[in-house]
Amino acid sequence: MIKESGQARIGRIITPHGVINTPIFMPVGTSATVKTLSPLELKESQAEIILGNTYHLYLRPGHKLIEKAGGLHNFMGWDRPILTDSGGFQVMSLSGLRKITKEGVRFQSHLDGSYHMFTPERVIEIQKSIGADIIMAFDECPPYPATKTYIAESMELTLDWLKRCQIANEGNEAQSLFAIVQGGIFDDLRIECAEKMIEMDFPGYAIGGLAVGEPKEDMFRITDLMGRVLPKNKPRYLMGVGTPLDLLLNIANGVDMFDCVMPTRNARKGTVFTSNGKLVVKAAKYKEDFQPLDANCDCYTCRYFTRAYLRHLFNVNEILGMRLASLHSIHFYINLIQQVRTAIMTDSLNELIDKFKEAYEQ
Repeated sequence: MIKESGQARIGRIITPHGVINTPIFMPVGTSATVKTLSPLELKESQAEIILGNTYHLYLRPGHKLIEKAGGLHNFMGWDRPILTDSGGFQVMSLSGLRKITKEGVRFQSHLDGSYHMFTPERVIEIQKSIGADIIMAFDECPPYPATKTYIAESMELTLDWLKRCQIANEGNEAQSLFAIVQGGIFDDLRIECAEKMIEMDFPGYAIGGLAVGEPKEDMFRITDLMGRVLPKNKPRYLMGVGTPLDLLLNIANGVDMFDCVMPTRNARKGTVFTSNGKLVVKAAKYKEDFQPLDANCDCYTCRYFTRAYLRHLFNVNEILGMRLASLHSIHFYINLIQQVRTAIMTDSLNELIDKFKEAYEQ
């Protein structure tokens, strides 16, 4: 850790494929690509790490094929760090296509209906083949709402699977295994889960089971709690979050790492984030608007193209519209994180948060 300002922190994570400066936003490359963008464009946007998904890469193209290619870095032409999720989120999101037991989860493929068993040991084996720098333990991501009894049982299952993941990963010095703290919106369960995981000693800790439908106030309460419970010398990763303001408020609570499909998914549908709030570029009012998406942004899109042109591209279903909007959104998120680092260094994060609150709450 380099600097603290309140609970917010600046740090560095050292990996075999380079240094990750935190706080950090990780563009999501679920199936070995950040949709519509090339690795070169991601580098030009100063992305330091991207995320892949174990479940989807296992189904297509298959982890053994990726291993034959020399690992995911070689396969997709990305020589910077990669983190792979374990498939735990799919335990929740594909609830109609899976069965949970103490042994693991049996998935029915959403592609062809075939059955696949994911155990903690199997998930570690798959992630070793993929070759990511940071790998995640297999967990159950419980839905919201759920009873405290269900959440407690789910947490115990996650803890049991974590022990098995740790054993399966013994001797693997090339990859860092992160634990995932569960416990829903219940403070006592979150503390219990975190303390048991801390005793097991992992290089990093994720906060899972949030941004699954709970009120934002509950999410912020839990991240604030975890910021006071989790080790200060280990990175903290909030999975699947979120809007620019979500990132800022959770960084203030001590979170270091984020990923989310929102910036690129929204961009492909014609909605982008800017320093002045959300902008729906497909809207009719931008037909003759020859301003950039964001006058405060220096991305390729904002330097050379107008709102009117992007609106035209979306109206005629041109792929370039999705690409330019996605490029802006990734650049915007990464630039925001860079502003956050500066604000932490100068103890002015609260002022940056107030600025974005004003823009996004209008």
